[in-house]
Amino acid sequence: MSKVAGRGKLAGGRRRQAERRHDFVTLGIALAAIILFVGTAGVAMPTLIRAWQGGAASPDVVLTNALLLNIALILLGWSRYKALNAELVRRCASEEEARRLADIDHLTGCHNRRSLTAALADLLAERAHRERALAVVAVDLDNFKQINDLNGHQAGDEVLQAIARRIGRLLPEGGLLARLGGDEFLCVVPYHPQVPDRIDQLVSRMIETVATPVRHETASIDVTISVGVASSTQLDDPNLGTASAQKLMHKADIAMYHAKKQGKNRYYWFEPPMENELRFRNELESGIRKGIALGEFRPYYEQQIDLETGRLTGFEMLARWQSPEMGVVGPDIFIPIAEEIGVIGDLSDRLMSQAFEDAKQWDAELTLSVNISPVQMRDPWFAQKLLKLLVKHNFPASRLDIEITESCLHENIGMVRSMITSLRNQGVHISLDDFGTGYSSLAQLRSLPFDRLKIDRAFIAELKEDHHGGKLIDAIISMGDGLKLPITAEGVENEQVLQALRSMGKLKGQGYHYGKPEPAEKVLERLGRQDLLSKQVDSNVTKVNFGAGDGPRESGAKAG
Repeated sequence: MSKVAGRGKLAGGRRRQAERRHDFVTLGIALAAIILFVGTAGVAMPTLIRAWQGGAASPDVVLTNALLLNIALILLGWSRYKALNAELVRRCASEEEARRLADIDHLTGCHNRRSLTAALADLLAERAHRERALAVVAVDLDNFKQINDLNGHQAGDEVLQAIARRIGRLLPEGGLLARLGGDEFLCVVPYHPQVPDRIDQLVSRMIETVATPVRHETASIDVTISVGVASSTQLDDPNLGTASAQKLMHKADIAMYHAKKQGKNRYYWFEPPMENELRFRNELESGIRKGIALGEFRPYYEQQIDLETGRLTGFEMLARWQSPEMGVVGPDIFIPIAEEIGVIGDLSDRLMSQAFEDAKQWDAELTLSVNISPVQMRDPWFAQKLLKLLVKHNFPASRLDIEITESCLHENIGMVRSMITSLRNQGVHISLDDFGTGYSSLAQLRSLPFDRLKIDRAFIAELKEDHHGGKLIDAIISMGDGLKLPITAEGVENEQVLQALRSMGKLKGQGYHYGKPEPAEKVLERLGRQDLLSKQVDSNVTKVNFGAGDGPRESGAKAG
């Protein structure tokens, strides 16, 4: 039994002792009344009996009344004692139940966070004086929100109960199990520090056992878990009570989040670099939120070229974070985090707003391509929001090309089809990005009204190595011709790749062979040299050239 449970019982015993003292007072009053009755009755009762038999004068009235009142006091005291005793029994039972409920999770019957933290603090203090260690195992169900969304919250509750039973059966003697909230559990397991592989074996069995499907009505629900493990040997001082317990639980949490990041359905022991990584991740999250508000995210533009003629046809917008602390940060770092913390929509809207204003200064024949996150495609109002943004900035829908990835097609194909149709009806072009890396089928390509396919750069890169990549690209181009879908090749990095693609048909291409992505001002310089600025911008420049004084500086501000 843990000390926290012992302390609870001790406190309950003290309260019950105080309550019993109140019982003894009431009982004492009743006993005193009985003793007084015996003394009074010894004097009054013989006289009363003789008076009733007619052999003596009437007894003293005061003494008789005292006797009757004494009898009434005995009956009242005894009745009050029994009622009070029954009430105290009920109160003790209620308080005991309240204490029990305060220390357990009502759904699974495990410890809760409060009771486990106290129990772990006591166990750490005990183990500090023994050659034993404690392993804290943090368990989090993978994709539990999806289980609730697809099967209902009742099914989610049954899954949690089943997982608690399965884990509980695996724990050795002396182990503790708690549900901390939501879909997160925590185990405390004693072990010898020289044989940590016992914990490895336990956690491996835990992952394997939990992975057995949970039955709910007619459904079979698959469940996996991510697990993090921390040891009390990793604490500098285990004798700090609750602070040590919370620190050890935090280390296990960090290891569990690392397991999720590495692909889920696995476990990791806590290592100090994980904490630094998590701290850096938190700094990134904070920096991203602040950077959006301060306008630190800027659109960069990558050229899109007609490979046959070499003519510039448009630009793809790529996001860059100009962080004061970290410099220019690429989208591969901040986009996944922005998606996870739910700010990708706001970030994308701000970038597109700036891109629309930039593109209005280009020649009207140049297009603007914008990547859309799968997270944004889950918003049923995305199409309306985008069209509203186009109207706000007075940007022609026909110049906009929205690029979506294949992963979007498998989350809600009906909603995606509706969005694509709505946007195309307003003149927006839709491209399927990174084609070949996902799971899109020919049936989906035929049923969804795409305007263009983009071959992923991973396939284009193979053109530099062997001919197998060329055969695959040939097949994709042939399929595009059959479906009447033009093709854009990403990742054109050198002349060898360019010549290989030119021999395969009429394609568009983009990549570092034509230059790295550039900020808006560099794009304007490039377009100015190629005479591809909008006529309005050209006229402003002409007026400035014929002006005097500080006119050029004023024009530059307007053009930028």
